[in-house]
Amino acid sequence: MTSTADLYDERGEALASLPLQLLNLGGRAAFEGPIRTVRCFEDNGLVKSILATPGNGTVLVVDGAGSLNSALMGDMIAASAVANGWAGVVINGPVRDRLALAELDLGVKALGSNPRKSAKASAGEVDVPVEFGGVSFVPGKRLYSDEDGILVER
Repeated sequence: MTSTADLYDERGEALASLPLQLLNLGGRAAFEGPIRTVRCFEDNGLVKSILATPGNGTVLVVDGAGSLNSALMGDMIAASAVANGWAGVVINGPVRDRLALAELDLGVKALGSNPRKSAKASAGEVDVPVEFGGVSFVPGKRLYSDEDGILVER
Protein backbone atom coordinates (compact mmCIF):
# COMPACT_ATOMS: atom_id res chain seq x y z
CA MET A 1 0.00 0.00 0.00
CA THR A 2 1.22 3.50 -0.84
CA SER A 3 1.57 5.70 2.25
CA THR A 4 -1.20 8.24 2.77
CA ALA A 5 1.40 11.04 2.63
CA ASP A 6 2.64 9.89 -0.78
CA LEU A 7 -0.91 9.28 -1.96
CA TYR A 8 -1.90 12.82 -0.97
CA ASP A 9 1.19 14.23 -2.72
CA GLU A 10 0.14 12.34 -5.85
CA ARG A 11 -3.62 12.99 -5.84
CA GLY A 12 -3.98 16.19 -3.78
CA GLU A 13 -7.45 17.64 -3.45
CA ALA A 14 -9.04 14.61 -5.10
CA LEU A 15 -8.71 13.17 -1.59
CA ALA A 16 -10.20 14.48 1.65
CA SER A 17 -7.93 14.25 4.70
CA LEU A 18 -9.63 13.53 8.03
CA PRO A 19 -8.24 15.99 10.62
CA LEU A 20 -9.85 14.10 13.53
CA GLN A 21 -7.08 12.38 15.51
CA LEU A 22 -8.34 8.81 15.79
CA LEU A 23 -6.29 6.20 17.64
CA ASN A 24 -4.81 3.26 15.72
CA LEU A 25 -6.12 0.30 17.77
CA GLY A 26 -6.10 -2.73 15.47
CA GLY A 27 -3.37 -5.19 14.57
CA ARG A 28 -3.24 -3.89 10.99
CA ALA A 29 -1.78 -0.35 10.95
CA ALA A 30 -2.37 0.30 7.24
CA PHE A 31 -5.56 -0.64 5.42
CA GLU A 32 -7.68 0.49 2.51
CA GLY A 33 -10.86 -0.44 0.72
CA PRO A 34 -14.27 0.64 -0.49
CA ILE A 35 -16.50 2.20 2.17
CA ARG A 36 -19.66 0.87 3.75
CA THR A 37 -21.30 2.92 6.50
CA VAL A 38 -23.38 2.71 9.65
CA ARG A 39 -24.91 5.67 11.47
CA CYS A 40 -25.86 4.75 15.02
CA PHE A 41 -25.91 6.20 18.53
CA GLU A 42 -24.74 4.13 21.48
CA ASP A 43 -26.10 1.00 19.76
CA ASN A 44 -23.86 -1.49 17.96
CA GLY A 45 -26.48 -3.95 16.71
CA LEU A 46 -26.04 -2.89 13.08
CA VAL A 47 -22.23 -2.90 13.39
CA LYS A 48 -22.36 -6.50 14.65
CA SER A 49 -24.74 -7.70 11.91
CA ILE A 50 -22.85 -6.03 9.04
CA LEU A 51 -19.41 -7.25 10.15
CA ALA A 52 -20.86 -10.79 10.28
CA THR A 53 -21.35 -10.65 6.48
CA PRO A 54 -18.67 -11.02 3.77
CA GLY A 55 -16.51 -7.89 3.74
CA ASN A 56 -14.38 -8.63 0.67
CA GLY A 57 -11.75 -6.07 1.73
CA THR A 58 -14.25 -3.36 2.59
CA VAL A 59 -13.86 -0.72 5.33
CA LEU A 60 -16.82 -0.10 7.63
CA VAL A 61 -17.12 3.54 8.70
CA VAL A 62 -19.27 3.91 11.83
CA ASP A 63 -20.61 7.34 12.76
CA GLY A 64 -21.44 7.06 16.45
CA ALA A 65 -21.89 10.85 16.68
CA GLY A 66 -18.69 11.08 18.70
CA SER A 67 -20.37 9.75 21.84
CA LEU A 68 -17.89 8.19 24.26
CA ASN A 69 -20.59 6.70 26.53
CA SER A 70 -20.40 3.12 25.27
CA ALA A 71 -18.22 0.98 23.00
CA LEU A 72 -19.42 0.36 19.45
CA MET A 73 -17.12 -2.63 18.85
CA GLY A 74 -15.26 -5.16 20.96
CA ASP A 75 -13.11 -8.20 20.38
CA MET A 76 -15.91 -10.61 19.43
CA ILE A 77 -17.35 -8.33 16.75
CA ALA A 78 -13.84 -7.50 15.49
CA ALA A 79 -12.97 -11.23 15.31
CA SER A 80 -16.12 -11.71 13.21
CA ALA A 81 -14.92 -8.92 10.88
CA VAL A 82 -11.55 -10.68 10.45
CA ALA A 83 -13.25 -14.02 9.76
CA ASN A 84 -15.44 -12.35 7.13
CA GLY A 85 -12.65 -10.56 5.27
CA TRP A 86 -13.12 -6.92 6.28
CA ALA A 87 -10.06 -4.67 5.84
CA GLY A 88 -10.86 -2.28 8.66
CA VAL A 89 -13.31 -0.34 10.80
CA VAL A 90 -13.22 3.43 11.40
CA ILE A 91 -15.36 4.51 14.35
CA ASN A 92 -16.43 7.99 15.40
CA GLY A 93 -16.85 6.64 18.93
CA PRO A 94 -15.07 4.20 21.27
CA VAL A 95 -14.20 0.51 21.22
CA ARG A 96 -13.43 -1.91 24.04
CA ASP A 97 -11.08 -4.89 24.46
CA ARG A 98 -8.11 -2.83 23.21
CA LEU A 99 -5.48 -5.49 23.98
CA ALA A 100 -7.39 -8.14 22.00
CA LEU A 101 -8.07 -5.74 19.10
CA ALA A 102 -4.34 -5.02 18.81
CA GLU A 103 -3.76 -8.75 18.16
CA LEU A 104 -6.28 -9.05 15.32
CA ASP A 105 -5.43 -8.67 11.62
CA LEU A 106 -7.88 -5.79 11.23
CA GLY A 107 -7.45 -2.06 10.84
CA VAL A 108 -9.24 -0.29 13.70
CA LYS A 109 -9.36 3.47 14.22
CA ALA A 110 -11.54 4.97 16.93
CA LEU A 111 -11.81 7.93 19.29
CA GLY A 112 -10.75 5.84 22.29
CA SER A 113 -12.12 3.10 24.50
CA ASN A 114 -14.82 2.51 27.09
CA PRO A 115 -15.52 -0.88 28.73
CA ARG A 116 -19.27 -0.17 28.82
CA LYS A 117 -21.41 -2.17 26.36
CA SER A 118 -23.75 -0.39 23.98
CA ALA A 119 -27.42 -1.09 23.29
CA LYS A 120 -28.25 -3.92 20.86
CA ALA A 121 -31.51 -2.69 19.31
CA SER A 122 -29.96 -2.21 15.84
CA ALA A 123 -31.24 1.36 15.69
CA GLY A 124 -29.62 3.44 12.96
CA GLU A 125 -28.96 3.52 9.22
CA VAL A 126 -26.78 1.45 6.89
CA ASP A 127 -24.99 2.48 3.68
CA VAL A 128 -25.94 6.15 3.84
CA PRO A 129 -23.44 8.99 3.45
CA VAL A 130 -22.08 10.01 6.85
CA GLU A 131 -19.92 12.97 7.81
CA PHE A 132 -17.62 13.67 10.71
CA GLY A 133 -14.45 15.68 11.15
CA GLY A 134 -15.48 17.68 8.09
CA VAL A 135 -15.11 14.66 5.78
CA SER A 136 -17.93 12.90 3.90
CA PHE A 137 -17.80 9.10 3.82
CA VAL A 138 -19.86 7.90 0.87
CA PRO A 139 -20.55 4.19 0.38
CA GLY A 140 -18.47 2.83 -2.50
CA LYS A 141 -15.79 5.53 -2.33
CA ARG A 142 -12.31 4.35 -1.33
CA LEU A 143 -10.72 4.96 2.09
CA TYR A 144 -6.97 4.80 2.77
CA SER A 145 -5.60 4.64 6.31
CA ASP A 146 -2.17 4.32 7.90
CA GLU A 147 -0.20 5.69 10.83
CA ASP A 148 -0.39 9.23 9.37
CA GLY A 149 -4.16 9.34 9.10
CA ILE A 150 -7.14 8.74 6.84
CA LEU A 151 -7.77 9.84 3.26
CA VAL A 152 -11.09 9.44 1.44
CA GLU A 153 -11.93 9.81 -2.24
CA ARG A 154 -14.10 12.86 -2.80
